[in-house]
Amino acid sequence: MKIKPLFFILFIFMNLDLRAQEPVAPKIDQILEKHGHQRQDPYYWMRERDSAPVLKYLQEENAYAAAYFKALDPLVNSLLNEFEARIDPNETSAPYILNGYQYQNRNVEGLDYQQIYRYELDGKAVLFFDENERAKGKSFYELAAWAPSPNNQILAVSEDFIGRRKYEIRFRSKGKYMKDVLTETSGSVVWANDNQTIYYTKKDPETLREYLVYRHQIGTPQSTDELIYEEKDDKFSVGIGKTLTNAFVLIYSYSSTTSEVQLIDANQANAKAKIFLARKQGHIYEVEHHEKGFFILSNDNAINNRVLFSNQIPTSIASCEEFVAHNPKILIEGLSVFKSHLLLEERDNGLLKLKLKDISSAQEKYINVTGETYYLGLALNDDYKASKIYYLVNSLTTPSRVYTYDLNTNSQEIFFEKKLKDPQFNPENYESQRVWATANDGTKIPVSIVYKKGTELSKAPLLLYGYGSYGYTIPDIFSPTRLSLLDRGFVFATAHIRGCKYLGEDWYQNGKFDKKINTFTDFINAAEFLGHMGYCDPSRIYANGGSAGGLLMGAIANMAPYLFKGIVSGVPFVDVVTTMLDESIPLTTGEYEEWGNPNDPHYYYYLLKYSPYDNLHHMAYPAMYVTSGYHDSQVQYWEPAKYVAKLRTLRTNNAPLIFECNMDAGHGGGSGRSTERLERAKVLSFILGLEGIEK
Repeated sequence: MKIKPLFFILFIFMNLDLRAQEPVAPKIDQILEKHGHQRQDPYYWMRERDSAPVLKYLQEENAYAAAYFKALDPLVNSLLNEFEARIDPNETSAPYILNGYQYQNRNVEGLDYQQIYRYELDGKAVLFFDENERAKGKSFYELAAWAPSPNNQILAVSEDFIGRRKYEIRFRSKGKYMKDVLTETSGSVVWANDNQTIYYTKKDPETLREYLVYRHQIGTPQSTDELIYEEKDDKFSVGIGKTLTNAFVLIYSYSSTTSEVQLIDANQANAKAKIFLARKQGHIYEVEHHEKGFFILSNDNAINNRVLFSNQIPTSIASCEEFVAHNPKILIEGLSVFKSHLLLEERDNGLLKLKLKDISSAQEKYINVTGETYYLGLALNDDYKASKIYYLVNSLTTPSRVYTYDLNTNSQEIFFEKKLKDPQFNPENYESQRVWATANDGTKIPVSIVYKKGTELSKAPLLLYGYGSYGYTIPDIFSPTRLSLLDRGFVFATAHIRGCKYLGEDWYQNGKFDKKINTFTDFINAAEFLGHMGYCDPSRIYANGGSAGGLLMGAIANMAPYLFKGIVSGVPFVDVVTTMLDESIPLTTGEYEEWGNPNDPHYYYYLLKYSPYDNLHHMAYPAMYVTSGYHDSQVQYWEPAKYVAKLRTLRTNNAPLIFECNMDAGHGGGSGRSTERLERAKVLSFILGLEGIEK
């Protein structure tokens, strides 16, 4: 892609002019003190949600961002046109079976939200649920969950109309909504087997911690709902589910380091919850029911997990028998239990595998995928007695396919294949590989890369993506919008840094608490490696991450600003110390087991070492595009707002610094297909614009 010199010159002058127009946030003295240590925070006032000064500042920043992107309109529009030409506007999901009926999610050209179709017994597809109708007249809409009753006569839907992830649950029968409305919920809903009883969870209105489980009877007011369980330890949250056998409703209490499961008989409307295995610090386990007993995925004496069995609710972990032994080299990420087989989701040297184990004979078979940059996982499998399972395969170069695997014949075949609208797309035109960078301490860091064949790598710009927290591993999956980068000569890479579980539980443990800085230095070392080894032009490296990945972006900007030409930071967790000291802020206390509790001086000073907001100082910073959502329930809007305001006063260069706060969105960004694509186009245009690419 050729750069037009005139556009590039105008772009530079535009940036110099915009620097003079940058918003200036007022400073108000605020001393924060802990452990005898004082910090000055002149932007602490931005926490005053809905106040006139806050709204004025955010409006100024949004106007400034709009002016910046106005010059990039031709590029944004080109990208949107490419997305439209590449992605079928009538794209559908793979069909899936739920409660004996087959469903399919469909997009419709001209509509922003999906429609859900159900195939009736005569094979005819009928519109079952239309998100567009529910979203009509709303600036935000999210369908968080939907669940038909066991007899398929009543539909429960969980919806968010604001973006704060406070969901309302409603019920529909024979096409009409009933009077029951459950408010302030967490979105999850589980039916008991009587078709009249549902279980749901509620949040603390201030901290948003999910800690209450209620039982609701259809046709009764929410005020009369029965409290089934209250989680009183503020480090724990709760969730609910149901076994594949439909015999039990499950209550999960969990923190980053410990879990506990309770069972409720799904056939008894007034059943009491029974603890399966009492919580023990450091013990994380899951329970799956089988007609012969219970299978337990447990980290007891098994850092990468093992599978245990008990024919009844066990008295202790010692009373269970081992069914799948621990392997220190293989992480068992998930367990599904069917009538005849166990299905284990394993990660071996970073690569995903599905292992089927016959419950009667104990014989094992693997579903493997070739290559090193793919995703392999389960699709929806709702039938305990199934003779076939559904799984999906995805890669950095190839769109998703759903396969069926016959448990009786061991045969497999393609069930559904997602294809691009663009007839010119050919996965053979793209190359992907896994490389291993070297960290400062000698540790090898896996990095997945993808690029268009024929790209001269040593001269190519690079976008490096990262996350590295909570043990979450970024999957190597196909992205149709990413092709717009690759086709313009970019290399895209994901650094599987410590803090995720790409290389097992140890990989996670070595990127949390007082080893968190490994996450940041791994990312920096990965960028250095890719540049030094000729996988990109070392002067044209860009970085991208969101949420805890936004913390990563803030940390690397402070630690190695010289290495990155530009950074895109989405809903970033950047004011770490202040947030972790304020237990009134949503989700803070539950985060202690990920980052450490700064009420302990050891963790206070460790967090202070890397907190992006606290470590900003006078130097040249990369160009940055920072985004936020005003209703964000995970990372409050004021964190990135404060961060940008402070950075404006400290950076010594004229690189663009753009902050945009979506006033109608939460942590996941705006809702609707057109909004999501526009947000993606702006991210790409910010990066491409820095390369002087006009369209």
